[in-house]
Amino acid sequence: MKKFTLLFLLASIMALPFCTTSKNAAGNQKKTAPTYVYNTDVAPILLAHCTPCHYPAEGGKKLALDSYAAVHDHVDDILMRVQLPKDDPKFMPFKSKKEPLSDSLIMVIKVWKEGGMAETRSE
Repeated sequence: MKKFTLLFLLASIMALPFCTTSKNAAGNQKKTAPTYVYNTDVAPILLAHCTPCHYPAEGGKKLALDSYAAVHDHVDDILMRVQLPKDDPKFMPFKSKKEPLSDSLIMVIKVWKEGGMAETRSE
């Protein structure tokens, strides 16, 4: 009986790669919608933490970050500067004019970047 159980278990394990349910679960994953998008997730973070310096409509004189294209093109620099030590002269937000981004807000921007930097959600 032990030999039969062992043989059955071994045969089951060897057959697993050929199982259609296993193949579908592993190989045919559906493409999912992005976790975060610019319009509803990233832009509000930047608006709350980067005004007025980086929003010209609000009186800023620095690099404008008030559009999807600008943020898309400068996301690496944004992420680098918000993660610098607070005493670094390049740290943003500059001179603590605004509250620094929390780790969770920085993670939103990172995940948005890694997910392809979608501007809006597709329906």
